[in-house]
Amino acid sequence: MNWDAALFYAINGLAGRFEWLDAAMRFFAHPSPGYLGIAVAVVCWVWWSWWEAMFAVPTVASAVGIADAIGAQLKHWVERLRPCVTLSDVHLLGDCGRLFGFPSNHAINTAAMAAFLHALYPRTGWISWPIVALVGLARVYTGVHYPGDVMGGWLVGTIMGAGAAFLLLRWHRFRPMVSARTAPDASHPHSNEQKDEALSGPVR
Repeated sequence: MNWDAALFYAINGLAGRFEWLDAAMRFFAHPSPGYLGIAVAVVCWVWWSWWEAMFAVPTVASAVGIADAIGAQLKHWVERLRPCVTLSDVHLLGDCGRLFGFPSNHAINTAAMAAFLHALYPRTGWISWPIVALVGLARVYTGVHYPGDVMGGWLVGTIMGAGAAFLLLRWHRFRPMVSARTAPDASHPHSNEQKDEALSGPVR
């Protein structure tokens, strides 16, 4: 037994033991709750900074769409069957899904969004990456993916999301919007001098 199958059995073997854990893993394994979360996040984003959201939301949506299409194509190239197709002793919670499982498109999409947001707003990583990990874990727990499927999806999604964010930040109309939060206040040109004087003491 290789490491991928061994790790799959270790995680999937927990399914069916605790009802609350099964319910939680089902919640994170399926996309429907994620759609509501994304909608709420977009509304909050527009309210917080509509200008940045106007450019960033279509960019991340395009990145996720392209990444998802790449994942679908890779499935047909690699042709790796899902564990719920090849193994007889899988604890399957829900639908098995389509035939091939590498890479996990759930892992691709969540990692792409997390990497994009982290590149633009690093503090979001404290929320987004744990969600990515939970979704990936849930896909293994519910029996529809091997851990390797999820890790491959994370790799593809991270590259796509971070790449899209890098290109957006390089665009001259967007980059000042992001850097303005840390730039000195132009309306107070002596603010930095006053800070230096406060630290070093008055000049005598």
